[in-house]
Amino acid sequence: MGKIKYRPVYNRKRKLNSQGKALLQVEAYLSGKRACFSTHIYLTPRQWNEKRCKVVHHPEADSLNYMLQAFVMELEHREMELWRKGVEVTLELLKQALRPEASSSFLDFVKLELDTARLKESTRKNQESTWKLLGTFQPKLKFEGVSLRFIQEFVSYMEGKGFGINTIAKHLKHLRTFVNWAIAKGNIKDEDYPFRRYRIKMENGRHSYLTPEEMKRLEDLDLAEGYRSLQHTLDAFLFCCYTGLRYSDFVHLSEKNMVSLEGKRWIVFSSVKTGVEVRLPVYLLFDGKACRLLDKYEGHWNEFFSLKSNTCVNHELHSIGKLAGVEKHFTFHTARHTNATLLIYRGANITTVQKLLGHRSVTTTEIYSEIMGKTIVRDLTKSIV
Repeated sequence: MGKIKYRPVYNRKRKLNSQGKALLQVEAYLSGKRACFSTHIYLTPRQWNEKRCKVVHHPEADSLNYMLQAFVMELEHREMELWRKGVEVTLELLKQALRPEASSSFLDFVKLELDTARLKESTRKNQESTWKLLGTFQPKLKFEGVSLRFIQEFVSYMEGKGFGINTIAKHLKHLRTFVNWAIAKGNIKDEDYPFRRYRIKMENGRHSYLTPEEMKRLEDLDLAEGYRSLQHTLDAFLFCCYTGLRYSDFVHLSEKNMVSLEGKRWIVFSSVKTGVEVRLPVYLLFDGKACRLLDKYEGHWNEFFSLKSNTCVNHELHSIGKLAGVEKHFTFHTARHTNATLLIYRGANITTVQKLLGHRSVTTTEIYSEIMGKTIVRDLTKSIV
């Protein structure tokens, strides 16, 4: 007996349902015989690329492609288990091995998926925060309990804890991903999909940034003896205000990212979040202030780029803000917003700022051109003069 071959097949019956969708299946071939396994994923014809065998033009394309890949890997895993037991593998035995196990715990299922899924560490941590929240809300949640009513009660629970609209939306999106995983594994039926009649609400967030005056207060802050331990966090925050780096990108920097081009200092790195290569001429940004910080930590750059957790750093920034007389609440990510806002205020072209921030689309960058009222005043003053 040879190994089973697997192939994704879309709309095998050549018929669309009432919603204009068809089922995506995985066909298994062994010794001239064929069996089909449902992925429980329904797509429109436009959302399936036959050549690439990938989901496209779908708002959850990345998640669905992961689910498809995970489903095929699960089939291969079950097949391997049968071989290890010394059993002669047949397609019928594979079907039996794939049937859902007796456990009906939704939270246990999600935890297993989080532990085994190939996710970015930041994504895993974010999704785990939702898993923990679900466990606090309903620790014995079963698959059949994940319904429209459950979603509504979960939203009420989060509202009662004082969560904002966008924070609630973030947790609901994670929950939706968990449900999609359960559907892909056959633990929840496609017709029981609870988000079909629920729309996740979001509001346009207002990006917090520091004004030039607030930046000056931080730059001029002389930490007293008892607060010297905060200096590293302050310097790292200011460095990111000058360069626009995210926390994740800053802590992944090393000496190899420090590049000299024609005798001028640049930072070259690939964004942890997007994978986009970013080239920063630090000698040109904000009068070379980032260069002076690099000079300060010359020979100890790896220590400079090593920070405590994002949460701990944000706690320290809260203390730093108080010491500097900055009343505005700000976090480490505020540095990135500050960088973009002040660059545009200084007259930088929007596409230049896009490249410096590593945004894939200029649309993402354009939000910063509307943030600062002083930008409008400056532009009007120029036009009047």
